[in-house]
Amino acid sequence: MCQFSWLARQHGLPRPVSIQNIYNLASRQFDLDLAEATYRENISLLAYSPLAGGVLTGKYLNGAKPANARMVKFAEFQPRNRRPTVAHATADYVALAKQHGIGPDQMALAFVRQRWFVKSTIIGATTMEQLKRNIDSTQLTLDKKTLDGIKTIHARYSTPAP
Repeated sequence: MCQFSWLARQHGLPRPVSIQNIYNLASRQFDLDLAEATYRENISLLAYSPLAGGVLTGKYLNGAKPANARMVKFAEFQPRNRRPTVAHATADYVALAKQHGIGPDQMALAFVRQRWFVKSTIIGATTMEQLKRNIDSTQLTLDKKTLDGIKTIHARYSTPAP
């Protein structure tokens, strides 16, 4: 990304304004190096899979297999989100959301949206209700106590779905 930006400057070409990468509570590798690069190059993140393929909603906890859910319909869909550590982290995130009286889906989306480098997210709702909840999450701003809880869980499960 940095090299591409440098070459664009050298040759008077349009520079990238956005990078599209996975980013969610379970996949935060972007924090490790690309966040700094996007800051230095003034490039924002277009985050995809902010709900980790639906996992962060909590609907797959305890081995649940909801009818018509992507991870049920498509056995090979996002294998990184099928790891046991993702399930453990998700259970903690769901508990945290409930403790603060918010839906785990809305907490996960609000978290991604509140990151300084995120310009927008790509959501993948499969029902109208999911779409409405995703849109409604834009009205939620996570408070310090919730963000501190997220930090605590992240310290236990820093990157369960690389």
